[in-house]
Amino acid sequence: MNAINRRPQLVCFSHLRWDFVFQRPQHLLSRAALDHDVYFIEEPLFDDGACPQLQASRRPEGVTVLVPVLPPSDEDTAASLIAGLLKPILQPSSRQRILWYYTPMAMAFSRDLEADVVVYDNMDELSAFRGAPPRLLDLEAELFSRADMVFTGGMSLYAAKRRRHRNVHPFPSSIDVAHFDQARRRPAEPADQAVIGGPRAGFFGVIDERMDLDLVAETARLRPDWQFVMIGPVVKIDPASLPRAANIHWLGGKSYRELPAYLGGWDVGLMPFALNESTRFISPTKTPEFLAAGLPVLSTAIADVISPYGERGLVDIVSDATGLADGLDRLRARPRGSWLAAVDAHLAGMSWNRTWAGMQRLIQGTLQSRRQPTGLRGRSLPTLVGETAHV
Repeated sequence: MNAINRRPQLVCFSHLRWDFVFQRPQHLLSRAALDHDVYFIEEPLFDDGACPQLQASRRPEGVTVLVPVLPPSDEDTAASLIAGLLKPILQPSSRQRILWYYTPMAMAFSRDLEADVVVYDNMDELSAFRGAPPRLLDLEAELFSRADMVFTGGMSLYAAKRRRHRNVHPFPSSIDVAHFDQARRRPAEPADQAVIGGPRAGFFGVIDERMDLDLVAETARLRPDWQFVMIGPVVKIDPASLPRAANIHWLGGKSYRELPAYLGGWDVGLMPFALNESTRFISPTKTPEFLAAGLPVLSTAIADVISPYGERGLVDIVSDATGLADGLDRLRARPRGSWLAAVDAHLAGMSWNRTWAGMQRLIQGTLQSRRQPTGLRGRSLPTLVGETAHV
């Protein structure tokens, strides 16, 4: 048996596409791929006339992406077909296997898979998102009953989920500082942004029901001298609903690699989130990414932004378009020296490497506890591996 076949196997079930937006799953699983064989199983694609098949492709990060392609099917039939497609790849093995869930919906076809450790990385409250499947909450309850540990994507989600499982740990959004720090050196402007005047305020990320479009429109009306650069794919909402004005620029999705060049040309970062059920528990990864880029940030009152970023004076919290408009002028004029020093001090304690290392310690602690004599197995995981603050 060659060395790579002795590596542990990590099988991830995700509601997100690997190539959609580079975010938490990609950061963590790229690191996992350094010493695990990582399979990233996406939700199925349905194609009229298709024979059930599993499309496999390798990504530069070392992850194998698996996409079930099915004929149109109801949920139960689709689950049965996917289970059959995965069986040859995920048959019982002597190798250590971790099952890693981002979506409880995968329980419908993976509940019988053998695993040494089952992890639920609960990065979002999916049940609150537009179009959430009716069965999601029931399948999440089943996942909670099977998972050895639950990680949450932020502190507010941790507070909501900590009593639903015996072993819940918060791992808020982290940051690749070196990547976004490139923006501080003002790289060459991308062509589609170079033609836009200034000053500029910008947003990047998925554009969906979580964005307050009325707030964007009214702020742009109040500050016609400012240019609003909006980057990201539009999903789950009608593109025709996006506000249109001479100073609002919808540039579409950009790759993770391209982002620093765009952010380097902005004066202020915007997080104009709607305050609704879909944003109640979000922990925006873009918060530390804006800060690492050296951009002052204006955000609506998202709990995981208020604490810690608002409370530490790193992000300004606003409540309406007037506050957002006034904040643009205030932050553009504010000296950045002491603020940047505070930002860098805060970010110094954060990295995706550190987050992944903390998760690995907990996983290894569970594996170790199962190798302990029977009398020790009833002890709680934090007692075995030590309490750790994950920030």
